[in-house]
Amino acid sequence: MKRQRSPRSSSRPSASRRESAKPLGKLRIIGGDFRRRQLPVLDHPGLRPTPDRVRETLFNWLGQALSGKQVLDLFAGTGALGIESLSRGAAQVTFVERDIHVAALIRENLATLKTAQGKVVTADAQAFVKAPGQPMDVVFLDPPFHQGLAAPCCAALESGGWLASDAMIYLETEQSLAPAVPANWQLYRETQAGESIARLYQRLPA
Repeated sequence: MKRQRSPRSSSRPSASRRESAKPLGKLRIIGGDFRRRQLPVLDHPGLRPTPDRVRETLFNWLGQALSGKQVLDLFAGTGALGIESLSRGAAQVTFVERDIHVAALIRENLATLKTAQGKVVTADAQAFVKAPGQPMDVVFLDPPFHQGLAAPCCAALESGGWLASDAMIYLETEQSLAPAVPANWQLYRETQAGESIARLYQRLPA
């Protein structure tokens, strides 16, 4: 679950923002070493969880592809996709989340799980992928809806060296959007849930 917020004039959170950063409920880990563990998530404006059914479908698609892999979770939100990857054997997951409160809770949840394989970067996801990167085996890309972020992020991942030669890229968008993705990304699977559509792409050598 992911979202992007407009910049504020001050880095100090307002009273209303502090009040909104309260635990809302629990994130349930579906499979792997942390299966059935429940972690707190925040009641925070714009936080849009990937439904459990879609998450379960996605990780069924990926199967054993996560063991020993490098994973990038952009617009990380609760970090559900990245944490699920760690549970299923990913070697390292980089979580990119702009909001300091949301990013802090990902760090707390990783500490609760006693895993050192997760790294949280507090940064704007679009700006993050514009910088040169190291090849990732799996990328989760779930930008906020109706902000036109999917296409430029996809292009930046491809052009910036962020993708391994056979990388898998998960992209979740609003149903009304037909995302423009690089020509060498082959659609592998897709599913719909509510107002969103989830697609998994396999990268082919350019």
